[in-house]
Amino acid sequence: MVLALTVCGIVVVLVALGLFVFGLRRRLIQRSGGTFDCSLRWDVSEKPDTSGKGWSYGVARYNGDRVEWYRVFSYAYRPRRVLERSLIEVAGRRLPEGEEELALLSDAIILTCLHRGTRLELAMSEDALTGFLAWLEAAPPGQRVNVA
Repeated sequence: MVLALTVCGIVVVLVALGLFVFGLRRRLIQRSGGTFDCSLRWDVSEKPDTSGKGWSYGVARYNGDRVEWYRVFSYAYRPRRVLERSLIEVAGRRLPEGEEELALLSDAIILTCLHRGTRLELAMSEDALTGFLAWLEAAPPGQRVNVA
């Protein structure tokens, strides 16, 4: 009985520690400001896929001329994807359809982009989309910017 209680206590402490580190990571990412909730689907086909598969929920952070994207459900402190402003080309935008509505946040708008020849989709709120497009358009003089 004592062994079972000890094992249960250790499990509870490890789960609590894991949740604490998980929350601390999110706070450290958001500490410098300029973050927004953003789901990402990488390397998609040209035909919109409304099955809802392939979406990863994350947090994006502006860092100079880059957007760093972090998976929410991860302990990694380094960004999973880094998008450079000069290499982002906006191809279009659309509303979620079909099962995508269940996979994404309720107010999401999907932005289709090209980055280094890779087609990707970003899903974010309307406010975050306005900020993202303003950030793209605010590129320094001489940088090529393509915002649809």
